[in-house]
Amino acid sequence: MFQIGTDYFTEWDISKKMKIIINRSLLLFIICGLLLSLLLSKQKVFLFEKLPDWRIRIVFPFHSIKLSYFLFIGLVGSTTIFIPLLFLEDVRYTTSFVRYGILFSIVNAFLEELLWRGIMLSSIERNVSIFYAVFVTSIGFGLLHISIGIPLVMSLLFSFGGLFYAFIVIKSKSIYPAIVFHFIINLGMVLNGWIF
Repeated sequence: MFQIGTDYFTEWDISKKMKIIINRSLLLFIICGLLLSLLLSKQKVFLFEKLPDWRIRIVFPFHSIKLSYFLFIGLVGSTTIFIPLLFLEDVRYTTSFVRYGILFSIVNAFLEELLWRGIMLSSIERNVSIFYAVFVTSIGFGLLHISIGIPLVMSLLFSFGGLFYAFIVIKSKSIYPAIVFHFIINLGMVLNGWIF
């Protein structure tokens, strides 16, 4: 249904921005299909929907750090996507463009994280190693970006973002920090003109 819907809407005489938003909204078909499949097979659905416990520490091989500090550092790192905006000349952001950026970023971040880290990662990790679950969901996450016109090589590079988001979800046991990071990255990409 996702692909049929995407093909159907590409024929409509609407703006490219609207086609991208509709494409991202069609992720609901994949999400609903996966949830229905899990429910019919009587598997528990675990979406990492709890808020993170800010007191826990993330343990690395040679040190550990409080989750709140780790997420703050990640947030600062994610905002570096906005640095190119400082060097753009004569950029005028219309209200509709900024609204599009915010709407796209909210819809895309929420639905992609729900799909890849919420449903897929939690479902796959029950049956295989966490390494394999992270690898498969990260590659799938990257390749799904082909559907909005991003070339194959760039889509595969987006898989590294999937690794980062999966790491955050696993360590925080919550999907919400990944949604926030994903939102910031998407908004920066829209405002920089990389996603339009």
